[in-house]
Amino acid sequence: MEVLLFIGIFIASLTALLFASDWFTDAAEEIGTAFGIPSFIIGLTIVALGTSLPELATSIISVIQSNSEIVVGNVVGSNITNIGLVLGGVLIYARFVRLEYNIWHIDMSFLWGSAFFLWLVVYDGRVSWLETILLIGLLVIFLFYSLQTNTDDDGDNLPTQKKKRDKIRPFTVGKLIVSAILVWKGADYTIYAIVGISKVIGFAPEYIALSAVVLGTSLPELFVSLSAIRKGNAGIAIGNVLGSNIFNTFAVMGVSSIFGPLKIPDNVLYFYIPTMIIFTILFGIISNNKKLTRWEGYLLLTFYVLYLGEIFQNL
Repeated sequence: MEVLLFIGIFIASLTALLFASDWFTDAAEEIGTAFGIPSFIIGLTIVALGTSLPELATSIISVIQSNSEIVVGNVVGSNITNIGLVLGGVLIYARFVRLEYNIWHIDMSFLWGSAFFLWLVVYDGRVSWLETILLIGLLVIFLFYSLQTNTDDDGDNLPTQKKKRDKIRPFTVGKLIVSAILVWKGADYTIYAIVGISKVIGFAPEYIALSAVVLGTSLPELFVSLSAIRKGNAGIAIGNVLGSNIFNTFAVMGVSSIFGPLKIPDNVLYFYIPTMIIFTILFGIISNNKKLTRWEGYLLLTFYVLYLGEIFQNL
């Protein structure tokens, strides 16, 4: 009965977390559009930040509640899920995606750099204050260049949502604030349920973070990306996946480590981070020619199934 109670709390709190994140993303996207920000940049920054809020909130709460081993599992698992499940699912659904810009100009290089940087940061089993400062500093640099760069390699302007700035409605600002509060409370109860389930069943919290939590917290990325594809806006879909992974690495790891020391489980360090790097490299390879196909989506999804199989094998 105790397990069922914790599972019920987990499902309810995660559902609230996902809905609140969706509302936050809608409000943030409306604000970004009002300022005439290009669609790819909205996906790369505003939408990516909104869909990464569940990972950030659950990670901060886990550190505050002395369960910091969840953080790195949350980040690594989310990055793998975003590429394997979300991007793979989007490509299978869309059949073919043509990029109108060269994401290798800045964004993919940042993504690769963030993956290798995370490996170096946690290699000694801890995150120092210097590394925390560097993580947050790299996030600031990435945001600065993303918001300043509105052209591709050929000098063509990226398509903007609106040429004229619209007024931002007070309702939108209120929606942004309320949804942010709901995200925080949803994350609080999600971590409470995770710890309760792990104690009763006997599973290590990082395994739950690598599987159930990341599957749940990656739903915003999946839904937002599929919605963007349905509307014919591949820029937001691809930018969302790419930006979310960069936010997960720099923001979630960096901000969470401010609240306390992070525990780095050995299995995450020696298997799951290298797996994340493999997925990141695959993302870069398939996007190099600005064309992503359904078969590449099947490839990513196949790798993701192997990843899940490894988790369940070790439970």
